[in-house]
Amino acid sequence: MSDTPFGEVITGHADALHPEGVDWDPNRQAFLVSSTRHGTASIVDGHGTVTPLVTDPDPRIVSTVGITVDVPRNRLLLGYHDLGIGARSTPETNLKESGIAVYDLTTGEEQFLVDLALGPERMHAADRIALAEDGTAYVSDPAANKVYRVDVDGKAEVLADSQAISPGWELGTGAGVIGIRVHPAGFLLTLQYSTGALARIDVETGEVHQVRLESGPIIGGDAFALRADGTVVVVSNKLANENGTDAVHVLSPVDDTWSAARTVHHQPWPEANPTDVLPTPHGDYVLSGRPEYLFRGETADDFVLRRI
Repeated sequence: MSDTPFGEVITGHADALHPEGVDWDPNRQAFLVSSTRHGTASIVDGHGTVTPLVTDPDPRIVSTVGITVDVPRNRLLLGYHDLGIGARSTPETNLKESGIAVYDLTTGEEQFLVDLALGPERMHAADRIALAEDGTAYVSDPAANKVYRVDVDGKAEVLADSQAISPGWELGTGAGVIGIRVHPAGFLLTLQYSTGALARIDVETGEVHQVRLESGPIIGGDAFALRADGTVVVVSNKLANENGTDAVHVLSPVDDTWSAARTVHHQPWPEANPTDVLPTPHGDYVLSGRPEYLFRGETADDFVLRRI
């Protein structure tokens, strides 16, 4: 795959795959994507050819969303939940089954699951995963609006809760925190979807500090990536908030602590409802997996990775 050209637009074709998350596998020199519809994981090369990797997930896994490659430990981590749009969704699992699944990166064999339906909230939906160098995973939950910490052995705990992440947010008013990354300086950055608020979280104490966005909140901000130059590139959509826009935003911090940030680039996106963005050796790619089809009871057999 290393000789495969990576063009500006890569169109993948697979039976109702509907990927929401994407990561880069440096060993394969290929993308790995999740599947909202099937709860699987697949390899995508520069031509858009899709090769299954995780094909027979545990019955508790209805939809896979966030996807993270852990190269030092040869693992693949998938966030899973059930929003009622997966092929195997049931009333018993809808907004109840929630966690991360850990697989062998080479074979796709399941190693273990971590239940993240933690706490008294009646709805849970583990979503994106940020990985620290020591293998600790930080997981966002936009239904319970929490951030969880999971160690390499699968021990899980709540790191930060809804009121600290986004004061005033109440269950049922919209999606909570989704985008999450570990900053090289040692703290987390998180983005709350419905309010568009960015926050900085101390990984030791869970203390939350709001990041002042000088250009205003990013309503519908879904996922984001850290660039080597210190900026953050965010994708937004209007999938769960009519005030959102299908766009790419680039934020630059005003200082090293991310006390505030300003928008230095804004770009409307040609595909509807982009849900993830990924820096690769071939450029930064934005994923559009046609999620809107699922929410209206339909499916599509294509998805797009477009370079910024």
